[in-house]
Amino acid sequence: MTNMSPVNIKFLDLEKINGLHSEELEQAALKVLRSGRYILGGEVSAFEQEFARYIGTNFAIGCGNGLDALKLIFRACIESGNIQPGDEVIVPANTFIASVLAIQQAGLTPVIVEPQPTTCQIDVSAIESAITPRTKALLLVHLYGRCAYSEKIQRICDAHNLLLIEDNAQAHGCKYGDRRTGSLGLAAAHSFYPGKNLGAIGDGGAVTTSDSNLADTVRALANYGSTQKYIHNFAGCNSRLDEIQAAMLLVRLKYLDRENARRSVIADMYYTGISNPLISLPSKPEASANVWHIFPVFTRQRDELQSYLRDRGIETLCHYPVPPHQQKCYAQWNDLSFPITENLAQTELSLPISPVLTDEETEAVIKAVNEWLPAQTY
Repeated sequence: MTNMSPVNIKFLDLEKINGLHSEELEQAALKVLRSGRYILGGEVSAFEQEFARYIGTNFAIGCGNGLDALKLIFRACIESGNIQPGDEVIVPANTFIASVLAIQQAGLTPVIVEPQPTTCQIDVSAIESAITPRTKALLLVHLYGRCAYSEKIQRICDAHNLLLIEDNAQAHGCKYGDRRTGSLGLAAAHSFYPGKNLGAIGDGGAVTTSDSNLADTVRALANYGSTQKYIHNFAGCNSRLDEIQAAMLLVRLKYLDRENARRSVIADMYYTGISNPLISLPSKPEASANVWHIFPVFTRQRDELQSYLRDRGIETLCHYPVPPHQQKCYAQWNDLSFPITENLAQTELSLPISPVLTDEETEAVIKAVNEWLPAQTY
């Protein structure tokens, strides 16, 4: 039996990442502690203003997490009359389950379509064939940190009167031309889960939009449906970004572009250095069109490669080994076939990539990947 080496290259070292800014983070937390204001105070307002400015929208509304952000957008669209309960929302089949859960939990109908295998983003050619008279929105997921938007997608949405909603949970700072993802559609949902490029020290999320009515409705829905204390215009929920997390995010936001740039350097090293013929990489996008939340590689012997790297002290993850349509909670879809999505789920392995990964560690990963030879090839 092989003796496993201790992990010396972590997949994501959050302690080191936050350690880059530990003094500022500690001061920010102490400021909140001493303020005595812990819900909907000055730190949340300040972060909302800074984040909206950064993304390029008129409004940002903090909330509890990324799933809530998506649900709040769909609920607001229903309250405004733009979507009716039961209407269809197109969503890529290879997304994290939260994208689908949000549609369903808002009372809408997910319609899942295949991705394009070389980009892992939604296949534009599959969108139009999925549109029916009940289709009212497209949820565009910028998976792995890569921009999924295109002018063709916008033209399809315009031609069919579809609301374009962005799931920007993995793509903070990503761009399409000179515009950031999160500002390309009617509204966008963001997650600040600690492992994201812009991560909090716990859960957090936000909605960005330039639509004032939608922003007001989202804000009310997230606060028990209330715009005035004890007056409830909507049957809302409790999903608010707290002051401590907003203070943490204000610090982290200042360094987001710098940290994304470091991720890009590591991605370039992987593209240049990885040469194992048994491993394939996604097509390389333009530099600003990916912020490399995840660096995926693909091989039919994925589990063997992961075990091999683990034995050499290199930690990896799989994103995502069971797609939504194969989950037990969606048993009604279990008989559906999405071969591209299923192949990605069975072959994807995520290599370490973070702003604290060194060149030496990156080279060690490349060397190990290139030296891997599976016990059996097919």
